[in-house]
Amino acid sequence: MTTNNLVLAVDIGGTHITAALVNMDERKIILPSLVRKRVDSGAGAQTVIRTWSACMRAAGEGAVISKICLAMPGPFDYDNGISLMTAQGKYDALYRLNVKHLLAGALEVDPGLFFIRNDAACFLQGEVFAGAVRSGFQKVAGITLGTGLGTAFYENGTARNADLWQLPFLEGIAEEYLSTRWFIQRFRATSGAALKGVKELAALAKTDARVPLLFKEFGKNLGIFLCRFVEMKQAEAIVIGGNIAHAYELFQEELHRVLGSCFLLIPVKRSMLGEQATLYGAAGSWYAQEFAIAR
Repeated sequence: MTTNNLVLAVDIGGTHITAALVNMDERKIILPSLVRKRVDSGAGAQTVIRTWSACMRAAGEGAVISKICLAMPGPFDYDNGISLMTAQGKYDALYRLNVKHLLAGALEVDPGLFFIRNDAACFLQGEVFAGAVRSGFQKVAGITLGTGLGTAFYENGTARNADLWQLPFLEGIAEEYLSTRWFIQRFRATSGAALKGVKELAALAKTDARVPLLFKEFGKNLGIFLCRFVEMKQAEAIVIGGNIAHAYELFQEELHRVLGSCFLLIPVKRSMLGEQATLYGAAGSWYAQEFAIAR
């Protein structure tokens, strides 16, 4: 048993937080410790930190942990723990605040206990480690579709943030076309109705003829974006995750049509591990770094 056998892994999303203990000797999530809570990402800083810390405290209750590994959406100063998210529909109240220090205060732990990495990179690291692309590929493009657009690239044993959310795309940037708010805005423009998210929209696919057309348009946009991503990185495979991926069947046909016109044989994989991929990846990224330093 190593001294670093228990790690608290945390996945912070735009609408939720998930935390669990990971046994690093066995490389397994301790499922009874897994806690998931909804988060109001438009709330004030104190409320957000209170929700996050409550979830983390519940997941780690009674455990002696060696590290708290956070998978955090960007933009974010990961080394210093400072949020740079603004005007993205989530966590505006944390802009320019030191999240590492705020959480350390709320949990009454040393700030040095925290390890923070990009959530999309953690997601991809987890899927390579134990999920959809665990064998056969040396270069993998990863994308998470949710309240924001996360992109990562795996090469030489490590997944890193590709930071393509603000890539110039169509009449704006990629995230404006490949996130939940695009669906909300487009549906409001075509129907005049307001919806909360993609799950609610997908439920209307069989009764509202406008909905399949929206998903088809989304699939086309995603295909165009992934053609550019694959070309830039020479990826051998693609793995897709995030909340929007739960509606994959509604946009996969158009996605494959567009992507196939550029890269006919490239495999596209859906996440196998779901949110657990990000938890595994957060813990694994820290462990890989520690192992590299130790060597």
